Amino acid sequence: MRRVMFLLRPSWLILAVVVVGFAYGCFTVLAPWQLGKNTSTEDRNARIAASMAQEPGPVVELLGGDGPTIDDEWSRVLAQGSYLPDSDVLVRLRSVEAQPAYEVLTPFALDNGRTILVNRGYVRPVRGSEVPEIPAAPGGNVTLEARIRMSEGTMDGKEPFTDAGYEQVYFIDAPQVAAMTGLALEEVYLQLDVAQPGGLGVIPLPQLEAGPYLSYGLQWLAFGIMAPLGLGYFVWAELRERRKTQATATDDQTPPDASDRLAERYGRPR
Repeated sequence: MRRVMFLLRPSWLILAVVVVGFAYGCFTVLAPWQLGKNTSTEDRNARIAASMAQEPGPVVELLGGDGPTIDDEWSRVLAQGSYLPDSDVLVRLRSVEAQPAYEVLTPFALDNGRTILVNRGYVRPVRGSEVPEIPAAPGGNVTLEARIRMSEGTMDGKEPFTDAGYEQVYFIDAPQVAAMTGLALEEVYLQLDVAQPGGLGVIPLPQLEAGPYLSYGLQWLAFGIMAPLGLGYFVWAELRERRKTQATATDDQTPPDASDRLAERYGRPR
């Protein structure tokens, strides 16, 4: 028991707490976070791939009942109605194809009386970060081909504001835009496909790749296993070193035999 009493020293206790905490974080937070992102990415890719083989259907059919769910995201739809004039909202601090952009949201009144937010695409800032001139959406009744998207949600400290003559937001969140504009918007929005009325720069679809999340998740699991094993190795190495030190001290304290005592007293023969 005395051999392992050194483990109760503050330095060893702190090291043990750090290792246990790190391993716990790997198994309960970091690995599940990356593996969860891998699962959600695979689900998204599957929905996008499936939508490419489907013909677009009327959006009003998805808006009935409880409305679209995450399983409906990226579905291709047709929307008939008209854009609301002078109602553009800009989404700032966006990146499209690795370059800064503003995305343009415009409410769209459907023929059935409901109103849905439409992401018309993106425009590039001018002279650094200034808002460029944004083409107005066409008037009159039009038919749009688009994809259903779920609202992104919001974050504290990122409130809407007005600048350069436009309402500006940090997220595409239909409920936030509805509260800001006073319009009764659907909780989802539409992202325009290529060559649609009112369309601007087309936002490309995500690449259908799983990404590095699975390998990252497995790495965090490996780190969670290796950390306690490393601690165990250090404990074993310390015990081994202490045994060697104790054995050396015991050898140094061994009393000399009779021949050694005589040699010391009378001197060794030459």
